[in-house]
Amino acid sequence: MAIKRVDQLDLAGKRVFCRVDFNVPLDERQRVTDDTRVRAALPTIEYVLGAGGYPICASHLGRPKGKIVPGLRMEPVGAALADALGGHRVLVTDEPVGDGARKVVADMREGDVVLLENLRFDAREQGNDDAFAKELASLAEAYVNDAFGTAHRAHASTVGMIAHCPHRAAGFLMMKEVESLGRLMGEVERPFVALLGGAKVSDKIAVLENLIRRVDALVIGGAMANTFLRAQGGDVGASRVEEERLDLARDLIAKARSAGVELLLPVDAVVADGLDAASGSVAPANAVPAGMMALDIGPQTREAYRDRLLGAKTIFWNGPMGVFEKAPFAQGTISTARAVAESGAFSVVGGGDSVSAVKKSGMAERISHISTGGGASLEFMGGATLPGIAALEG
Repeated sequence: MAIKRVDQLDLAGKRVFCRVDFNVPLDERQRVTDDTRVRAALPTIEYVLGAGGYPICASHLGRPKGKIVPGLRMEPVGAALADALGGHRVLVTDEPVGDGARKVVADMREGDVVLLENLRFDAREQGNDDAFAKELASLAEAYVNDAFGTAHRAHASTVGMIAHCPHRAAGFLMMKEVESLGRLMGEVERPFVALLGGAKVSDKIAVLENLIRRVDALVIGGAMANTFLRAQGGDVGASRVEEERLDLARDLIAKARSAGVELLLPVDAVVADGLDAASGSVAPANAVPAGMMALDIGPQTREAYRDRLLGAKTIFWNGPMGVFEKAPFAQGTISTARAVAESGAFSVVGGGDSVSAVKKSGMAERISHISTGGGASLEFMGGATLPGIAALEG
């Protein structure tokens, strides 16, 4: 890809529009409870500052659907950014575009950082409206996209405005994402094991189809495993199953067999009568008692999956092995995270709940790359061209 990196641009004295992903969780008192995404953008923001540029950061927060939602304002995010930067003034505008935003930008002093109000307060952002894109572009002389988590969305700030920005580049985080995930799509050290969990087969169809052509083993966990087990004639009790995807599951099983790909499904499960159960019991994964739900992989499955992962040289993981948010059903996911970390393989964890699981296991430092974009990483691994990346080319 012919994409420039931020350190290949002359930024001295220029206002630099930095599209970041500050879609962070807030508590009931409007405080940022996890600043991981803010800190992930610091290398790019700090580089712009060090190069003599004036960073204008912009992000969405939540789903305001084109309306001003007081609980989704960027002010608390600006406070978190100021804390993370330390010593730099962060100015938060009261609108994403308009006279107020332009004045704040015009009044920037060296060392200042501007954070625009929630981009999605304006419906034109998600509509990729050209007039809105031009307004955003008019705020700066250079454009840097460091928001891989939104790269799969063709919005005004990720695609539309780039046509109006001759000086454009990817930030350090964006480039790391593209290089790490791209490495999985090229020649890899084998065995290559893909580990997929989560709730739905339908969320991962493209990824499953693409990976079957590339991996040596496909390991399935989470609620999506129930659909595969049911497709093979198993009884999964009251477990979640996508009945409309049973034929797809059978087709994927056949494709894996035809491609010589080892397909690992749970042999046992931790079952309970509901998500709020204080504990679970172990049952065969394909013979779950009536009225019970499989909520985690069982001890035999954990051991089998661990053995397969420890023998891998390349690993891609997306999706938990069970309802890991609940302590009685977290062990499968945590043991899997430990196995990925201990494997010594080149490992990529593809965003979302998998990231939370890795952090919960205390193994984050031993993972080669943890993606900041769940949906974007899945689409990338499914072989899709991400519009936010394609727009940076040339």
